[in-house]
Amino acid sequence: MKTQAEINAKIRNGSALVMTAMEFKQHIRDEDTITPDDVDVVTTGTFGVMSGTYAVLSIPVAEKKAFRTADRVWLNGVPAVPGPCPNENLGLVDLIVYGTAHANASYGGGHLFRDLVQGNPVEVVVTAKRKTFNRTVTLGDIGFARLATTRSAFRNYPALVNPRSRTVNSTIFSVTGMPGPFRAASMSGCGEINPLENDPGMRTIGPGTHLLVNGGDGYVMGTGTRSSAERPNLSFFADLKGMDPDMMGGFVTSAGPECLVSCAVPIPVLDEHSLQALSVLHEQIPLVVADVVDRTPLASTTYGEVWNGTDPVIRFDPSLCTSCEQCSAAACCPTGALSPRGPINYHHCVHCGTCTFTCPPHAYHGRLGALTVNTLQVPITLRQSSLTHAKRLCERLKHRIVKGEFFLNSPSRE
Repeated sequence: MKTQAEINAKIRNGSALVMTAMEFKQHIRDEDTITPDDVDVVTTGTFGVMSGTYAVLSIPVAEKKAFRTADRVWLNGVPAVPGPCPNENLGLVDLIVYGTAHANASYGGGHLFRDLVQGNPVEVVVTAKRKTFNRTVTLGDIGFARLATTRSAFRNYPALVNPRSRTVNSTIFSVTGMPGPFRAASMSGCGEINPLENDPGMRTIGPGTHLLVNGGDGYVMGTGTRSSAERPNLSFFADLKGMDPDMMGGFVTSAGPECLVSCAVPIPVLDEHSLQALSVLHEQIPLVVADVVDRTPLASTTYGEVWNGTDPVIRFDPSLCTSCEQCSAAACCPTGALSPRGPINYHHCVHCGTCTFTCPPHAYHGRLGALTVNTLQVPITLRQSSLTHAKRLCERLKHRIVKGEFFLNSPSRE
């Protein structure tokens, strides 16, 4: 049995054998023989809508003694919660802003976090008693800026459908409303490359585990809210200042803006038990299909129906574009990645597939697959996770380990 300390020593001297989850799974599909001597670390990852996200910021907004404590705070119109430290008479505001807080129907906390990481100016408004203070800041002006999650990276999300005849118009699991009965499905999760699918017993993932959060260095705090042995999830944190804006952002649903978050976790290969856990494939991972309104389970399929034989990337074919007077695809895009009659901005696109169903001439295309719900084939019309982004994170983490820039931490069990 290898230890993480031994693997770290190999990382330091440049001899560590590192595979991405995609490379490892291909060996499994090819029925290659893999032993613990063949690989030291497998990099896993996931990317998607993760509602339980917040940021803690400490922002200078005025001169000392300008106000005693802040009553209310907004950042680009997104409401924040001042405190818990009052910072009396210091001109500073400590605050918490939720990833699901809304400035309006199209801008929320997730958009704000990405704007900060991109270096965009953010308008801060503070009210204290009867005074109002305004200041424009960038991330460089903020002394403390940390993002954290209360629950994220679930091992196994449910897919959602609407079994009723009427459309469910307001739900975080749709962009334009979910029609029924059984006419559309929404799914989340990156299946076989998800960190907890590859370490289901959390043998090497736990408090203190080093990981990438939105592309930047972070650490696992432990399991999050609503975590269970059957459906474990993670709570983690990282500094906003090391993140990649393309690996995070806002996502507008029919119920308002949500928050996009990503993580990549190294799984050390210690022994045969590690290899067995890492050998899981999409088609072996159960995917419960539930009622979008009350989450009642209706059927069960696998992630093979989501990711095997489908298109992880959405494409635009200009020859099919009919230059509609109003581009419905651009109007409905939950990340603002489309311009009317224009190509896809892949810095913002998360390949959710909404445009493939809202563009009448189908100039935007990609196979999203369908879920088997009893005797029905329900088309997937929304992917709230991006396998493309998750794979990119796995590659990035592998590159950093190979270069000796990223080391493993054994989780604390106390």
